[in-house]
Amino acid sequence: MGKNIVQKIIDAHIVTGTPKAGEEVGIHIDQTLTQDATGTMAYLQFEAMGFDRIKTEVSVSYVDHNTIQEGFENADDHKYLESVAAKFGIHFSRPGNGICHQVHLERFGAPGKTLLGSDSHTPTGGGIGMIAIGAGGLDVAVAMGGGPFYCTYPRVIKVELSGTLQPWVAAKDIILKVLSVLSTKGNVGCVVEYGGRGVAGLSVPERATITNMGAELGVTTSVFPSDATTKAFLAAQGREEVFTEITADSDAEYDRVIQINLSELEPMTACPHSPDNIKTVREIGPIKVDQVMVGSCTNSSLRDIMTVAAALKGRQVAPGVSFGVACGSRQVFEMASRNGALADIIAAGTRILELACGFCIGNSQAPKTDAVSIRTNNRNFYGRSGTLSAQVYLVSPETAVAAALSGTLTDPRDFFGAKNGPSVSLPDTFLINDNMIVKPQVSDTLAVKISRGPNIGDPPSNSACPESLDGVVTIKVGDKITTDHIMPAGNRLKYRSNIPAYAEYVFEREDPQFAKRAAGFRDNGLHNLIIAGESYGQGSSREHAAICPMFLGVKMVVAKSMERIHRANLINFGIVPALFENPSDYDLLETDARVSIASYRQLIEKREPLLLSAGEKNIPLRVELTDRELEMVLAGGLINATKNKK
Repeated sequence: MGKNIVQKIIDAHIVTGTPKAGEEVGIHIDQTLTQDATGTMAYLQFEAMGFDRIKTEVSVSYVDHNTIQEGFENADDHKYLESVAAKFGIHFSRPGNGICHQVHLERFGAPGKTLLGSDSHTPTGGGIGMIAIGAGGLDVAVAMGGGPFYCTYPRVIKVELSGTLQPWVAAKDIILKVLSVLSTKGNVGCVVEYGGRGVAGLSVPERATITNMGAELGVTTSVFPSDATTKAFLAAQGREEVFTEITADSDAEYDRVIQINLSELEPMTACPHSPDNIKTVREIGPIKVDQVMVGSCTNSSLRDIMTVAAALKGRQVAPGVSFGVACGSRQVFEMASRNGALADIIAAGTRILELACGFCIGNSQAPKTDAVSIRTNNRNFYGRSGTLSAQVYLVSPETAVAAALSGTLTDPRDFFGAKNGPSVSLPDTFLINDNMIVKPQVSDTLAVKISRGPNIGDPPSNSACPESLDGVVTIKVGDKITTDHIMPAGNRLKYRSNIPAYAEYVFEREDPQFAKRAAGFRDNGLHNLIIAGESYGQGSSREHAAICPMFLGVKMVVAKSMERIHRANLINFGIVPALFENPSDYDLLETDARVSIASYRQLIEKREPLLLSAGEKNIPLRVELTDRELEMVLAGGLINATKNKK
């Protein structure tokens, strides 16, 4: 039997485990990336584990999230990141060089390689034929030190593309269609592989848009073949030497096949407040729009910006609409400024935003009260925009421009005409200027002094798994709780390297008193428990959503189901990820209920069922851990487990 693309790349990188779906394997990581919101803690952990230099082929530290330097904290963290990069042999992409995923695709990504990133949208690299996986910072730190990354050997879902995209229908509409089929939950342990004749008509940036937002599916990653289109993209970037062809064998098998005819797609949108709340734009109707934002790691390539410029040329943004555009990289920004595209965008009445994540993470451009905001980014979780009452719709750049010009959410075919789309041609050679990427020193770096501002602390430590559990249900939450619900982003991210300060905001929107109550229970010798519904921990790879609850004394999360990255982060920091044996038992627990589990540590160690006692109620729980995960949970996390071995 032949192999699919996923199997070919993963099998070539397995260092431990059996390549069988559902089994845990350890894979060698070729490249890593971090961004400033998660990278600071990742490098603090890298230091804490005693590594003296990275052992990957390439590791890159990007600054793209908190580039707004409000107060000293962000600037201090950026200086720390720059000095750590110099110390340990890491490339450093300076603030203003662009968004990590766009820059990495352009300057570092290579087909057939493995990439681990401390950002959930690292699967963007799948657009160039990589197995690119998002993970918590601690997992990335281990990979930089030469350790394997552990994951479930995946089931592979093939999305078979046929036909050709019609004018004003975009790659974004493809992934929105996939989300309408697979949704955001129930896909843990899967990888999506794209194939079929329709792939040939998609450029690398279009493929990257699809794999980027594949993170919203909850799959491990997504990947496209590496073919002639990939080779042309790498040649345009002056990196043709890293090209290798990777395609599925003709007799490759898949666990599921989804057929999508690109010729039948139409402009789509993800409606508030979930990326899988999908409708066609025409279904929504012409609702009034207050704000339109183009950019983020999903739609900020040169192709995206040129498309926006072509559609705007000679037109004006509608009165009452705030329209902002952010290029994804310094390369895109400079090329658009030199070829006149940026001038056309400015002339239309557009606000030019910084080359950063910005509005996508709620770090700027929060819409007005009760606004309708049309955006090209990848997530529209409740409150993520920075305005709780805002209604955020996710669309393609083509649909975004139609909204900006008409003042309403409009199918671009109805506004521009259905026959001819915007005329965009990309150059055979891209502008190469890496002057904002600081290359690592080859010489001895012992003399390099790491810069530590007053906001930078040590990674917090956890105690070993307790003999018995005696605690309180400190909060009960519903379905699809994201890491944004647990740990707010936006301007709170400036505390990312100061855990005691950041922990004050755990579940800030769900229960403003959570942190205070949890700390009180902890200080009185009680354990905190979180009770959750389906798909707990969606969204960002932000490990602070595990670190900060751990700091507050959370020992267990009990959910109906849990997402991959967050589950791994909980284990990394010694929090037990438990599932209801009977999901209906969720209804038996409420906030402030006293709970206990006798012989807690012993039962976990022997892999026996747990019985959570809450008054007269006894609720069976399931804890499924590999041998490696069990060792971490018992030790109180990965750092403790690593120290125990020394």
